[in-house]
Amino acid sequence: MASQGQIAFDEFGRPFIILRDQENQKRLTGLDAQKSHILAAKAIANTLRTSLGPKGLDKMMVSPDGDVTITNDGATILQQMDVQHEIAKLMVQLSKSQDDEIGDGTTGVVVLAGALLEYAEQLLDRGIHPIRVADGYEMAAHTAIEELERIAETFPVDGDNPEPLIKTAMTTLSSKIVNKCHRQMAEIAVNAIMSVADFERKDVDFELIKVEGKVGGTMEDSLLVKGVIVDKDFSHPQMPKEVRDAKLAILTCPFEPPKPKTKHKLDISSVEDFHKLREYEKEKFDEMVENVKSKGANLVICQWGFDDEANHLLLQKQLPAVRWVGGPEIELIAIATGGRIVPRFEELTSDKLGYAGIVRELSFGTTKDKMLVIEECKNSRAVTIFIRGGNKMIVDEAKRSVHDALCVTRNLIKDGRIVYGGGAAEIAASLSVAKKADEISTLEQYAMRAFADALESIPLALAENSGHAPIQTVAEIKSRQITENNPRLGIDCMFTGSSDMKEQHVIETLLSKKQQILLATQVVKMILKIDDIRAPNDKL
Repeated sequence: MASQGQIAFDEFGRPFIILRDQENQKRLTGLDAQKSHILAAKAIANTLRTSLGPKGLDKMMVSPDGDVTITNDGATILQQMDVQHEIAKLMVQLSKSQDDEIGDGTTGVVVLAGALLEYAEQLLDRGIHPIRVADGYEMAAHTAIEELERIAETFPVDGDNPEPLIKTAMTTLSSKIVNKCHRQMAEIAVNAIMSVADFERKDVDFELIKVEGKVGGTMEDSLLVKGVIVDKDFSHPQMPKEVRDAKLAILTCPFEPPKPKTKHKLDISSVEDFHKLREYEKEKFDEMVENVKSKGANLVICQWGFDDEANHLLLQKQLPAVRWVGGPEIELIAIATGGRIVPRFEELTSDKLGYAGIVRELSFGTTKDKMLVIEECKNSRAVTIFIRGGNKMIVDEAKRSVHDALCVTRNLIKDGRIVYGGGAAEIAASLSVAKKADEISTLEQYAMRAFADALESIPLALAENSGHAPIQTVAEIKSRQITENNPRLGIDCMFTGSSDMKEQHVIETLLSKKQQILLATQVVKMILKIDDIRAPNDKL
């Protein structure tokens, strides 16, 4: 043992042995390494596979602290999973990329990548080199995207007629926990985007949309506020519950009398001294209040707190105030009301005040929870989506669902083309890739056929999750797409009796579908080209 290890001593003098087994560790290389990578990626994809589609199942994640999250959003599931394998981490990043870029299709992109790797494994077993497989996948992805662009339909994005956008948002929400009121949620999301969208630049600033949730009530109580909601109330219960034509002083300095600094010592030896100090503080505070009122402000939003004495004086001077408003919230209020954030009282001027038509206190629930609503703002483009739900899990999942609906609507404003969901677009792309493979004489044709089969994994998963016989249903739809020349035919997940996704209004954005195929192909190519993993301290 002495030859293999080294004796060391801890701080109490107890001996322990350090074993050197770095040289004895087995490292996977070549085909074994690729098989290991594919196995890890397939494990992740199979976990998400059952969450795909409107009948997909939810996952429950429990954090180390015992917090429970229930969701079927692919990106959220993978972020919460504690994965150790490097390739599994790549799949988590893949889902996150789709979420950041598009916001929708986070489950589909991982399922597709898993299927691509599964079929790639069969090709590797047949002796085809990984680079040839990767090249074939690249060619197939281009063919699939060309087909998607061919079958895509232009979508009317019109601020005066939001109905088509609402139907698209409803497709996204149909697989979420909010599907019992998905029409209402879709309307809220579309109206929020319409309020902040810049149609000339074809862009949407998400910074102007705040999603606020509060436990209590039902999901139907959710609403869109054309302004800002702050989870605070007026600092004194006797202050007015409503301020009209509010001119807001937005302060980041403490609204209270000056305090002696800690390094100074203040001796108060008599009652008179104490009264003098109190009078001085009151006088200074009166000056502060008068200073704010003289500039025309009739409401103060303060980032910091103020004590009860200051609160009482504010009430006496009839100056409503809100305290402890957080940094992001105070910035949003400044953007919405057109005000400037003032760091020192001396800098407050009348042109730095924000304006809101009405600031009112909302009271709801048996607990009489209170929130402030700032409406009719100068910058009417700032909006807040206020979500209610029976418990924290439902509110959190509703927030994630609304985020997806917002992203889909944003994508339609960026690129107003759509394809049909329910696996219709994937089957059409699969048929196109398989046809193209027959025209190619080189080895890449095998990889292209594998790509076509992998594309079918999405409709297969949808059919399986909905309770259909998967292979029979997909084969039937494929056959009908060819004979009827109709790329709108997909899986009837909701058992409506029609496979035409146009009739069912199951719509997905072209941007989302293209991004799914491109991202999945890029990651799979990257994984196929890895034949060894070394840690930084590994010795050759």
